Amino acid sequence: MANSTESPLQPPTEKSGMVNAIQSKFPTAYTILFGLIVFMAALTWIVPAGQFDRVQNEALGKDVPVPGTYQLVDANHQGISDILMAPIQGFYDPDSGMANAIDVALFVLVIGGFLGVVNSTGAINTGIARAMTRMKGKEIWMIPIMMALFAAGGTTYGMAEETLAFYILIIPIMIAAGYDSVTGVAIIMLGAGIGVLGSTINPFATTIASNAAGIPFTEGMTLRLVILVVGWLICTAYVMWYAHRVRKDPSKSIVAAQNESNKEFFLKQVAADDARLTKSQSVILVVFSLTFAVMVWGVSSQGWWMGKMASLFLGSALVIGVIGRVGEKGFSDAFVEGARDLLGVALIIGIARGIVVVMDAGHITDTILNWSAESVKGYSAVVFINVMYGIEVLLSFFVPSTSGLAVLSMPIMAPLADFSGVGRELVVTAYQSACGIVNLITPTSAVVVGGLAIGRVSYDKWIRFVWPLLIILSILIMAALSLGAMA
Repeated sequence: MANSTESPLQPPTEKSGMVNAIQSKFPTAYTILFGLIVFMAALTWIVPAGQFDRVQNEALGKDVPVPGTYQLVDANHQGISDILMAPIQGFYDPDSGMANAIDVALFVLVIGGFLGVVNSTGAINTGIARAMTRMKGKEIWMIPIMMALFAAGGTTYGMAEETLAFYILIIPIMIAAGYDSVTGVAIIMLGAGIGVLGSTINPFATTIASNAAGIPFTEGMTLRLVILVVGWLICTAYVMWYAHRVRKDPSKSIVAAQNESNKEFFLKQVAADDARLTKSQSVILVVFSLTFAVMVWGVSSQGWWMGKMASLFLGSALVIGVIGRVGEKGFSDAFVEGARDLLGVALIIGIARGIVVVMDAGHITDTILNWSAESVKGYSAVVFINVMYGIEVLLSFFVPSTSGLAVLSMPIMAPLADFSGVGRELVVTAYQSACGIVNLITPTSAVVVGGLAIGRVSYDKWIRFVWPLLIILSILIMAALSLGAMA
């Protein structure tokens, strides 16, 4: 999504010039991500190439690295052609045809089309106007309620990519309530993020990691619940404090320079406060809500992923088009226009995946893992588990997938706990906490860069907003891990 706050067809104004000058001080997401691809390619010329032997783990259904089998292999330096191919390979592997991030990107485009059709009926804007009228004076309490729901999704089934569907729904509500786009982004990203950080039965983090570590996933549950509950309270209080501050003084917003532009973008065709929903609009909102409910049900219990989710939203868009009587041409125009709004997000997702492609092709991921394993040997219990947490934080930047990092690191790192008198469940907790906190900010994650792009929040502004919270959460995690090691 474009960062510009003015249409290129409009004459520049003093205000727009100032806004553009502010935004131009920090590179766009595209530049940051492509720069990381170049950096990773450079590392393949410096970091020795190496690999662990791998065996099939029947319980996980994946190949896992075998401890003690690391060996150097022939280098596969990544050059200019590899760098240029990386964003393409971020979407799919041209040789095998296997999907990488193309399914997520396509899902985002379908979501954009779906929302374009819904917006063309006027149901969303009228619904927002009615909701704001009814909640006048109580808007702040939407924040803990929604963050609790997203945290529940994160801790139970690792809610991540599917949160991309909610940004266009929640951000307009927050802006209409007098807050800003950062508030909307934070509700979703921090809500689901703290749930993943404090995963309890999340099959893509806790269960996979515990299986790979050779322990039941229920071990360490109490400590994870403490981290989840306390972390959720901290995150919710932080977002509520920020939202109250912004509503009281809009100039305190992290994106204050974009406030008017964001209102224009997210509150297109704003309905009057006294607007009434027509019968067809009421039915459309019911279908709209049911679509998200069905998506959550499908992902959490039916094994749905991007393809089925995209087909759900496409089908729902067709139903809403019929109910709203938008017509064939109106439907096509609205769907394409909505998809166009999120085209930049889809491109960002593919480029982000290209970073991991370069690392894997250069055979440096296992080398970094081996170095990490060697660095934690010989420490006392408390030092060991905190160093382990720090290492998993580092590894999470290179491997943003929670399940991918679990399969990669746990077979190697968990057995090291036996030599330091630390339970393996603490290593699993350190891993998932590290994944959770890094995946609030890592530019290699499609969830982070995609969510920020949809919310029109630049990466530097998000870091400016979230860094105090990262420090507080890290203190909480390290304190909890230290107490667990001493118990």
